[in-house]
Amino acid sequence: KSDGTAVAVGLNESGQCDVAGWTNIIQVAAGWAHTVGVKSDGTVVAVGGDNYYGQCNITGWTDIVQVAAGGAHTVGLRSDGTVVAVGDNDFGQCDVAGWTGIIQVAAGVLHTVGLKSDGTVVALGADDEGQCSIPGWTGIIQVAAGWEHTVGLKSDGTVVAVGRYYEGQ
Repeated sequence: KSDGTAVAVGLNESGQCDVAGWTNIIQVAAGWAHTVGVKSDGTVVAVGGDNYYGQCNITGWTDIVQVAAGGAHTVGLRSDGTVVAVGDNDFGQCDVAGWTGIIQVAAGVLHTVGLKSDGTVVALGADDEGQCSIPGWTGIIQVAAGWEHTVGLKSDGTVVAVGRYYEGQ
């Protein structure tokens, strides 16, 4: 909300909607069963998911400007363009330690996507449907990640997508 608080509705079996006490929030992300928020001071708050995979272990994260929440992992973009991630890493979706020059992150259920400042994209994690097969993408200004697909918005207004297509995504 404009006053820096957050609201959430929906299935709350894992406490993912328990954001009533959050303040100074500038951005939020919702994963499978957890919710994450960036505070105006660059720290991060997280609830839900019973923290089974450690997806809410964001204590100590600082200088964060954007977060993304995947199936059971959380990704944070630092102001210097580096990325941190915690949680389920069964497919390497949290192996972002070497990423630099990133300006936006997105998280699918089992993959992570990063938009670089030069308009190219990096992706890692599960690739069983080709959701990480993004070589050659250029001129991208925004990325999104879904169940098993990745979407990029190009500077000319066109869209590119890879991954699962069974339902037409």
